[in-house]
Amino acid sequence: MQKSNEIFQRIEKKYLLNEKQYEQLRDRIKEYMEIDQYGLSTICNVYYDTTNDALIRNSLCKPVYKEKLRIRSYGVPGEGDKTFIEIKKKYDGIVYKRRVQLPLKEARAYLEEGIHPTINSQIMREIDYFLQYYKPVKKMYIAYDRVAMFGKQDDSIRITFDWNIRNREYDLDLAKGDNGDLLLDPHYVLMEIKVAGAYPMWLVDSLSDLEIYPITFSKYGRFYMKKIMKNKGEKVYV
Repeated sequence: MQKSNEIFQRIEKKYLLNEKQYEQLRDRIKEYMEIDQYGLSTICNVYYDTTNDALIRNSLCKPVYKEKLRIRSYGVPGEGDKTFIEIKKKYDGIVYKRRVQLPLKEARAYLEEGIHPTINSQIMREIDYFLQYYKPVKKMYIAYDRVAMFGKQDDSIRITFDWNIRNREYDLDLAKGDNGDLLLDPHYVLMEIKVAGAYPMWLVDSLSDLEIYPITFSKYGRFYMKKIMKNKGEKVYV
């Protein structure tokens, strides 16, 4: 797997696993999947939205089409380390992701000060349009620890496992550490399966036998709803 890939188009489904399901599934898929070269890594993101949270509110309504913008790094970056500005779109169940790679300092200057990088590409123009149309601002920091796997015979099959999903609404900068408040019980793992087409039968059988079923899950959406419910004084279920 190359983390510098600029374009992704695939089906993505999420599953929430308890510890037993996770251990059993890992044992069953080890014949077909292997951990990528990065092993356990920390994914750090800052999500951007309109001043009135229009993007996430629209997303939570489950429309046919939705989109979001974030800046991502693998680990806590320094000013010269690479980051990725990403637009993620979902239309009719298919996820389309476009991203450009920039050093943190340049990415921050572009997103926050409007200083355009020297990159001239179709993806860059898409991001330009997004910024001009929505005028987004920093809204939330989200980080998690991830193990990513790919198919031994078909590397287009990817499975990721995320732990310690955490967020903060202060220090909205990738360089300011990866601390935050946890979203889930630490005994649960969020799994995401990413494929270009149909699941292979060994994966279908494994999920069925272990009674693992897909769920609707957005990290940004869950944290947003948690905040709203907390502000209303309601009990929070995640």
